[in-house]
Amino acid sequence: MIDILAQFWRAFLYWDGQRFSGLAVTLWLLVASLAIGFMLALPLAVARVCPNRCISTPVRLYTYVFRGTPLYVQLLLIYTGIYSFGFIRSREISDALFRSGFNCAILAFSLNTCAYTTEIFAGAMRSMSHGEVEAARAYGMSGFNLYRRIIIPSALRRSLPLYSNEVILMLHATSVAFTATVPDILKVARNANSATYQSFQAFGIAALLYLTISFALVAVFRRAEHHWLRYLAPRAL
Repeated sequence: MIDILAQFWRAFLYWDGQRFSGLAVTLWLLVASLAIGFMLALPLAVARVCPNRCISTPVRLYTYVFRGTPLYVQLLLIYTGIYSFGFIRSREISDALFRSGFNCAILAFSLNTCAYTTEIFAGAMRSMSHGEVEAARAYGMSGFNLYRRIIIPSALRRSLPLYSNEVILMLHATSVAFTATVPDILKVARNANSATYQSFQAFGIAALLYLTISFALVAVFRRAEHHWLRYLAPRAL
């Protein structure tokens, strides 16, 4: 393992301002995908709980498709499938977008995590106490203000435990990015294995890096839960 680290530590960890390390690529994939997925999931979750079927059914279909198919297949469809269409290659913007494996990976990860996050937020909205909504309406809130000031903040707080699991799972899911030739942690580990034939050591380093990031994310979410969910803790009489 020391030999592999001495030879590949730059590829795993070092960033010189021009070439990203495997760790930096993995973190960027994770942060970008989660950010895009989160921003899309909020309005979709509101649409998901809407009593109007014309609004909720398309969202339900979208989450069903992306939660019912493997992320690996979704990435292959976006990276190799969509680019095979002539009208995609004939347009400059779409050609530049789908020609890049990095862009395709972020798009696939964002759509996938958005589907799961939408269901998490929608479930939290459905489980809200009826008294919270009635109290807000008694103060004159309705429509946009009711969602902005009461429903969405309350749902986000109570979604933290489930959303933290989704973030960890998304970190693990980024390991399939090597399929789109993205030089993430696992791609560097595969290169190290091909060069040295030390499979256990090469993939062991990758496992340790993923484990370290996971522990850091768990610690962050524990602090967030302690801060924002403190009001749910039992209190001494």
